[in-house]
Amino acid sequence: MKDFSFITNSHPAYIENLYNDFIKDPLLVDPDFQKFFEGFDFAINRGSMKTNVNQSVKIDWMKEIKVYRLILGYRNKGHLLAITNPIRTRKDRSVNLDLFFFDLTDADLETVYQAGNLVGLGAVPLKDILAHLQKCYANHVGIEFKYIGDQKKIEWFTNEMEKNFANPLSLLKQKRIVEKLNQGVMFEKFLHTKYIGQKRFSLE
Repeated sequence: MKDFSFITNSHPAYIENLYNDFIKDPLLVDPDFQKFFEGFDFAINRGSMKTNVNQSVKIDWMKEIKVYRLILGYRNKGHLLAITNPIRTRKDRSVNLDLFFFDLTDADLETVYQAGNLVGLGAVPLKDILAHLQKCYANHVGIEFKYIGDQKKIEWFTNEMEKNFANPLSLLKQKRIVEKLNQGVMFEKFLHTKYIGQKRFSLE
């Protein structure tokens, strides 16, 4: 489901009724809405979140959807903001990932959203969700994967970027990476001196 405009234009009460139907039986709602509700980790944490959502938390569905679309925006186009060139700034490609593009403002940054479950943070303020997305998709590594047709592969990349890659590597792993890179450089030097003029592909 790539276009959420039909959800954005729906009335909050309508979406809330759909969610209640989803709790009773996911098959009662349209497959696209199933994916939408599951996106908030409702499917995974249903046992613990039913009471929280229905009794203690009143969800502003329109705001939640806007934050959800912000998350999807970073997954789709965050690589266009990634700082991959240390020499000069990136060309402005008008990626439209500012808050106002999703009808959000700075006033929403302190508001807690259930959409944080989608990126493994739980219910957290929008500022934390935004900071996490920028760290995952718009930092010094860019990743473009939404063109992949296999949904399982997309889910794997999403999970790795948002829940594993964002966490710093241990010192032992960092040392091992440097060691392997050094080994690769030395091997390339050997090939260059042993097989002069032969076509090969370097680490670069």
